[in-house]
Amino acid sequence: MATCLFEMKSLSASYGAGLVLQDIDFRVCGNDFIGVIGPNGGGKTTLLKVILGLVRPVAGELIFSRELRNSNNIGYLPQISTGDSNYPVTVKDVVLSGLMIRKGLVSRMNKADQKKADEVIEELGLESLAESSLNQLSGGQLQRVLLGRAIIGEPKLLLLDEPGNFVDANFEHDFYEKLRDLNQRMAILMVSHDIGTISAHIKSFACVNRHLNYHPSSEISNEQLLAYGCPIQLITHGAVPHTVLKTH
Repeated sequence: MATCLFEMKSLSASYGAGLVLQDIDFRVCGNDFIGVIGPNGGGKTTLLKVILGLVRPVAGELIFSRELRNSNNIGYLPQISTGDSNYPVTVKDVVLSGLMIRKGLVSRMNKADQKKADEVIEELGLESLAESSLNQLSGGQLQRVLLGRAIIGEPKLLLLDEPGNFVDANFEHDFYEKLRDLNQRMAILMVSHDIGTISAHIKSFACVNRHLNYHPSSEISNEQLLAYGCPIQLITHGAVPHTVLKTH
């Protein structure tokens, strides 16, 4: 049985006025690949911020395993925007910056760190862009660079916030295959609105709409979404892709 990396017990979180998350009971183990779904404003991103320590619980507990008590062991790919490409740094600099929490400034990186960055860049198919600046990249390429920054430290847990937003069509399959490979060595918690796409790659779902309901399967029906309080549209893929709507 895989080791539990963290557990939430009756956890609630707030930004002030009202609770964003309430009475959450949830745990993530070493080989999990969980898709986090739910309506806008339901608390999905807040859930990640609580894990990262950016939002403190107002009630309940968040218990980390020994492996995750060191924040170096959590990788994070936030939502990205076109503004993220305006900095005058190279692809390799950005990937290396994922080690800064351990090593300090990029100028202090040693040969082993440089080699590790080269390996990650090659793993993500970015060799030809290693010395390119971010403003020369497509959205999909930028996504890969930021993923490289998140995984260069070999974290035990990888948090992804809407990673599909900037994945171009040419890289989408490779991106999710890469996540499948990464899941062999780290747990993944991925926030996404694209249930139809991620269901082919994840192992289970967590439906977040202030409360959290865990579904231990990658297959989920529209009826289950409604029962979990996740009023979101379900799109399915197949010989004839179609949208499943509530009876109307």
